[in-house]
Amino acid sequence: MNVRKSIDDIRSLRLMTAVKTPYLPNGQIDLESYDNLVNMQIANGVEGILVAGTTGEGHLMSLNDKVMLIAHTVTSFGDKVKVIGNTGSNSTSLAISLTEQGFAVGMDASLQINPYYGKTSMEGLVAHYKSVLSVGPIILYNNPSRTAQDIPPSVVEILAQNPNFVGIKECIANERVKKYASQGIFVWTANQKESHEGAIGDVSLASNLIPSLMVKLMNEGMNPSLNSKLIPLFDWLSLEVIPIGLNTALAQLGVIKPVFRLPYVPLSRERRVEFVKLVKQIGRDHFVGEKDVEVLDDEDFIIVGRY
Repeated sequence: MNVRKSIDDIRSLRLMTAVKTPYLPNGQIDLESYDNLVNMQIANGVEGILVAGTTGEGHLMSLNDKVMLIAHTVTSFGDKVKVIGNTGSNSTSLAISLTEQGFAVGMDASLQINPYYGKTSMEGLVAHYKSVLSVGPIILYNNPSRTAQDIPPSVVEILAQNPNFVGIKECIANERVKKYASQGIFVWTANQKESHEGAIGDVSLASNLIPSLMVKLMNEGMNPSLNSKLIPLFDWLSLEVIPIGLNTALAQLGVIKPVFRLPYVPLSRERRVEFVKLVKQIGRDHFVGEKDVEVLDDEDFIIVGRY
């Protein structure tokens, strides 16, 4: 792998979809629905796919399933789209091992969360990331609401000197995003409402649903009118912790089976009705899938506790 070219190619991506992982009624991964969803992303101009991220519920997967899904994505779509694998861990040893496996099956880069729950010192953060950066191209992932620890600019600026540093997926508000962009540090935002302001790109939740509109928002210059039109959808998707809203929405669009792995459960019926109204306001033709959107009943959902 030409690491320099690979890093430059990834840095050119304006929109990556943090793709949802669909399930069969027994709770196993539904590869047919997954492939359909990825194909919809590619057909609408998405150039990067994040596999098994927070949205893809990588934290609910066995390690074997995670590597399998990365390998499957590379084999099926690697000639059409860049594949980023979520191979981070709160264990440095496990992060290194999983990242090595991801690169062995052909992923283009790795997304790396910082150590969570146990956390560490700032010196420990630098040492952790330097160890994983030795494996291959890495995108840092800063999501303090998930990890209870910020990756501050002082740490990112040190790591940005590493030749395998690609950039950072930043969940802190746009002031942080703009700071990095002004320093020449490549930064993708995860804040949908701010996605077209200041960041080099977006690692998008909403593009699972509206890939063509997100491509337009990210690739065709400032479009406050379109952004304002989509804000109610962005807000709806964040009513509960990600990816509960997205899972509910895709099921109601008929794109995935209405299966949830615990501890996630669907949004309330009231919220499900709101989504149908949003689809009609924005336009069904802008959303993935071909079936009419519908309000699913509680009994339509399958909740799986062992998978």
